[in-house]
Amino acid sequence: MRHLAYLLVLAGCLGAASWLEPVLRVHVFRRWRRLLLAVVPVVIVFVLWDLAAIAAGHWHFDPAQTTGIVFPGGLPLDEVLFFAVVPVCAILGFEAVRAVLGKPAGDE
Repeated sequence: MRHLAYLLVLAGCLGAASWLEPVLRVHVFRRWRRLLLAVVPVVIVFVLWDLAAIAAGHWHFDPAQTTGIVFPGGLPLDEVLFFAVVPVCAILGFEAVRAVLGKPAGDE
């Protein structure tokens, strides 16, 4: 079970933030193109950053706490998912605050 620790934390984060979508009707997932435009650049930048840090020997991952699925360069799937899940949760939180305060997003 320890090898799923990283994924369980990510699932917990996403689960804790996902309720905002239906309850506050923030429409983050419905506007999936906009979400991808926000998340994909983050994933790309941080994947490259991690790969550079791994190659330089400054960064590593405990294989006992990851799924064992590793991309070329030594980057685990779990870390790539982290770079997608955390921004999605942040966007859900931001949009929830915006919805509660009644602030327009500018694309209505």
